[in-house]
Order: sequence, then structure tokens, then C-alpha cells
Amino acid sequence: MYSTQMEAAKKGIFTKEMEIVARDEQMSKEELMEKIAKGSIVIPANKNHKNIYPRAVGEGTRTKVNVNLGVSEDCCDYCGEMVKVQKAIEYGADAIMDLSTFGDTQKFRKELVEKSTVMLGTVPMYDAVAKLGKNIKDMSVEDLFRVVEMHCEDGIDFLTIHAGLNRTCVDRLKNNKRLTKIVSRGGSILFQWMILNDKENPFYEHYDRLLEICRKYDVTLSLGDGLRPGSIADSTDAPQIQELIILGELTKRAWEKDVQVMIEGPGHIPMHEIVTNMQIEKKLCHNAPFYVLGPLVTDVAPGYDHITAAIGGAIAAANGADFLCYVTPAEHLRLPTLEDMKEGIMASRIAGHAADIAKGIKGARDWDNRMSKHRGELNWNGMFEECLDPEKAKEYRKSSKPIEEEVCTMCGDLCPMKRCNEILD
Repeated sequence: MYSTQMEAAKKGIFTKEMEIVARDEQMSKEELMEKIAKGSIVIPANKNHKNIYPRAVGEGTRTKVNVNLGVSEDCCDYCGEMVKVQKAIEYGADAIMDLSTFGDTQKFRKELVEKSTVMLGTVPMYDAVAKLGKNIKDMSVEDLFRVVEMHCEDGIDFLTIHAGLNRTCVDRLKNNKRLTKIVSRGGSILFQWMILNDKENPFYEHYDRLLEICRKYDVTLSLGDGLRPGSIADSTDAPQIQELIILGELTKRAWEKDVQVMIEGPGHIPMHEIVTNMQIEKKLCHNAPFYVLGPLVTDVAPGYDHITAAIGGAIAAANGADFLCYVTPAEHLRLPTLEDMKEGIMASRIAGHAADIAKGIKGARDWDNRMSKHRGELNWNGMFEECLDPEKAKEYRKSSKPIEEEVCTMCGDLCPMKRCNEILD
């Protein structure tokens, strides 16, 4: 018997989840089990998420993409968010995080678990606010852990917990001026609770209790970066690195209890610091899987932040990041629409796939080679079948019809593919 995928791997038990992952990632049973046992790969799959199709995150696996959704007090339309869930899966998302902060969060969460085949994440601190009201000071430690256990019992596969934001990190923040201070919503709520109550972070102080809950349901702990930089000016500063040091220590403690761990990372990073950030995280956190938001490489592109994030995401993933949290054009501006979500997913999938080619992930380049073969043969149906977004490609093709059906209106009769094929074939 085993409690978690990590414990199973340590005992030499090849689970049904591992079997699916090994096949999909073209990885041997022995290699996969070794990496899960040492913590460099995780399979987030809650025992209560019955219809999940398991996916791996970590060393040697395909870069995964997460989609954030959920309601707020200003935009509370759970039906609309469920449509997004269905479309996100259709568009190729590997994970969905429910970041709802208002309304009947548990009802939506249970429906999400029932209908979603991809791995699911939440930030329990958000739900604590939704359930317990906005008087953050009066939340008790019992209140917070009750919410954590509820999410695990409901079937959530990974939890973002800002356990590393302890009082030492708070002192670093106070002693190092930032342009954007704390931009993590969960981190800021926890920071406020700590300051108002003059107490240590309850998830840090009672970390062993948190681990026992995660172990019980085999929930992967996604250690949140409450002090991630929210501007390139704050990137790679003392508060960020201090928290990362703590997260590395907490990672080892989790592994001792056979609890799977991911590390969350920045944020906003200028391009020339991305590689350094990846190396620091992998070193300090013992090669645990790295989950990054973007990162965004510039602060001046609201409305286009899916592009700034894709640039950063491609560089990050090519240099060690394992999991990209998508960013939409609406980032910093509003709750994303369905179209915003699609743009964010496609941008992040492009970034992840480009990185997989660079890293030599098995099968990554084969996809591009199939597309190139069809393109060289002017096989339009074949090209559409291989497209990341066939719907959009077909719309573009349909909107501008060529005189000769086999070419396009960019080159027409001067199409180099057509002319070379006529001569060489």
C-alpha cells in the first residue's frame, strides 16, 4: 500500500497514473519512478479526483500549461467560468486553477472536479476570504486549516500555499524598498494576517500539519511565492531570494513525508535575469519542479501581456521551468473573457513547445516535422490537422481565397513550394 505517488515510487510500486505518464512522455518505467522518488517529477492526482487523466510536471517531461479562472465580487458568473473550463480543456490546457473569491465556491469547485479531466489547483487562502468574510484579522488557524482540508477532500490536485512567507521574509521586505511591494494576492492576505495578529505564518508554523493533510489525499503542495516580483525593478531582490531559501528547506521536509512538491516562481523578470532565476531555483529547491507565472519580461504592455509572458516563458522553460501559468491580454486590467483566455493559452503553449524543442523533449520536434512535410507538399488539410489552433488557421485561409487553390494569396503563382515541387518532382 502507499499514500502518495512519491511513496509508491520509493517502494518500487508502478501506479496506474505512472503507467499513463510513462507512455505519454515516452519515458521508461525506471526513469520515471526514479525521478518521482527523488522529487524532480510530480504527478498531481488527488485520490478523490476520480476522472482525472494524469499528467506529469518536472524534469524531462513536456512543459505543461496552467489556466487561471474563477469569479470575483465584481464579476460573479459561475456558468460563464464553467464554459471557460470546457474550452480551456479543448484548447489544450494541462491544468486549471480556480481562483474564485466570492459566492458559492465549493459548489463550483465540486462541479469542476466532477467534470474536469485535467489536474486542478486552488489557493485556499482565497476561499478563506470568500467563506469567512473580509475581516482577515479574525481568521483563526483552525479556520484556515479547515478550508485547506475541505479543498483536499473535494478533490483538488494541487494547492498553492504560501508557507515560505515567514517573519524573516517580512523583515526582508521591510528593509528592502520595492516599487510594487507584494503582488501575490494570497501572499498579501497572509502578510496582512501576520501583521494584524503579530504572529508567524500559520502554514509555516504548523507545516507538519499541512503535510499530513496533503499526504492523506495525495495532494501536491505548490509552494507559493508570496514575494514574487511584480515589476522588473524588483526582480531577483533580497525578499524574493529569502523566500526561495525557505521554500527549499520546506521542500526537503515535505519529501521526508512523501508529499509531492512544486515551487512557484516569478513574476516579472527582465530577459537577462531569467536563466539566473531558473538556476537559483533549481539549486536552492533541489531540482523540484518549477512553476512560473510568465515570466513577463517588461512592464509596459498591458493588453499584450500574453506576448511578454510567452517571451519569458519560452526562455524560462528552455532553461529549467517545467510548468507555465498562462497570462492573458487582460492581465493587470480585468477578469479575462473567453477570447482572452484562448489567446493566453495559445501563447503559453507556443512558448512551452518551443522550449521543449530546445530541451530535446522526446516527440516535440516530430510535431513540427509533420507540419513541415505537409507545408512542403502544399497539403492544406494536413497542415490544418497539425495546427495548434486549426480553427483560426482555417478562418485566415478562408478569408482570402487565391486564384489557384493549392497556393495562398501571399505569393500566389510565385509560391516557392509550388515552383520547387514542379521542378524537383
